[in-house]
Amino acid sequence: MTSSRDTNSGVNPWFTAALLLMGNFMNLIDVSIVNVALPSIQKDLSASPTQIEWVSAAYVLAFAVGLLPCGRFGDKLGRKRLFMLGVSLFTLASVLCGLAPSIGVLIGSRALQGIGGAMMVPQVMAIMHVIFAPEQKAKAFALAGVIVSLGAVTGPLLGGFLITADINDLGWRPIFLVNLPVGVLVVLAGLKLIPRMSSSRTLAIDWWGVGLFALTITLIVLPVVEGPLLGWPLWCLALMALSLPMAVLFVRRQIALAAADREQLLPVQLMRDGGFMSGVTIVLMHFSAIPGMFLILAIYLQTGFGFTPMQSGIATAPFPLGIMLGSWITGRFGTRHLTGRIALGAGLLVIGMLYLRHVTGNPPTEMRLTTLAPPLALNGFGMGLAISPLFQMVLRSVPDKIAGAATGGMQAFQQVGAAIGIAIASSLFFVQLQSGQDNYAAAMHFALTYQVAVFTAILLVLGVRTLVLRRRQPAMAA
Repeated sequence: MTSSRDTNSGVNPWFTAALLLMGNFMNLIDVSIVNVALPSIQKDLSASPTQIEWVSAAYVLAFAVGLLPCGRFGDKLGRKRLFMLGVSLFTLASVLCGLAPSIGVLIGSRALQGIGGAMMVPQVMAIMHVIFAPEQKAKAFALAGVIVSLGAVTGPLLGGFLITADINDLGWRPIFLVNLPVGVLVVLAGLKLIPRMSSSRTLAIDWWGVGLFALTITLIVLPVVEGPLLGWPLWCLALMALSLPMAVLFVRRQIALAAADREQLLPVQLMRDGGFMSGVTIVLMHFSAIPGMFLILAIYLQTGFGFTPMQSGIATAPFPLGIMLGSWITGRFGTRHLTGRIALGAGLLVIGMLYLRHVTGNPPTEMRLTTLAPPLALNGFGMGLAISPLFQMVLRSVPDKIAGAATGGMQAFQQVGAAIGIAIASSLFFVQLQSGQDNYAAAMHFALTYQVAVFTAILLVLGVRTLVLRRRQPAMAA
């Protein structure tokens, strides 16, 4: 079992965390930078609405499918090694995206990017979970929340600047090529700054479980992306129905492996932990709302109201700035009042999404850069309050030995939520747009119903979770 003393080897853990988060920052900035570029990509490559969805969804789907097994690969092969390989693959795939001659090649390269991201991202949280003492973890996770917000701020602004600058007539392509110097720097610095960590060489990988998990996720996400714009053909409904028995087979296999005292892809210890499972369900719901919102917001501003990519980036900047403020405030509470802080954040997000839905559905005659600032800042603040305590709530009882599986599982749920959210929000938006004579305000108003419903549901789940856990505690004590 790895301990923080094993892994530090004289390296300041904050230096290690800074480099790990730089790699994660590259992944985060890529997600937000692409949203700003989607209208330009659609125009340049003559892409359909479904293909534009897949520019985002292909990355998120590959990322989601790879996170859980890559969390276990990190436990087996070494978290440092897998982090470095992931950064290298992500950087290579970014170059391929920047050079893509067609929308098909771009979508494929985005999927490859997702695999690279899945290799590196679980190692970030798993290494931080191990190298920091318990009293430092709250500050470390708060720092991660700040990096999330910085990535969200920098992405739209940098993307808008690069596209508007049109460097060497490359248009949107530099938004991917910019990852090359960052990736090279992380790899070179990581050789020295990331300490070697012990690994479980004897750990067996459940390849059948990997296949069942990947198939289950694909059977859910593929029809959700394709179904609405195709009018829900029978094959979409059949695939969604098939995902349930595949999920049951996956869970039954993990239980059988546990009974045989063999390693599981998603440890049964975690699946039987009501606190962990309810926590990752909230993670799935929470992160299903935001990526889809930003995808349709970029199209709403640029195609609907003629904003340039740079103007679109500036208009959405209040959201990540709100995350920074919320993350700074919530980090000061440490491990106290986790559920209350998540509930407060979700409540503010319900109010903020209703506010944003009203403003975008009833826009002023002249849309300005500051029009959306109040609701976006409020939503960002709510998000910032909830991120750090949400991660702490999910991981606080996880043993170091299965930290990779736990963080991989948590982030897999997060990305499955993102993929589903992108598909639902964009489908609601485009379906309404096609039936409403290019009425972007009506389409945005209709699509944001999903975000309002999600954060309302989170409040309900938190309430049920709190009641159940309180009832179990006296029973366990007795």
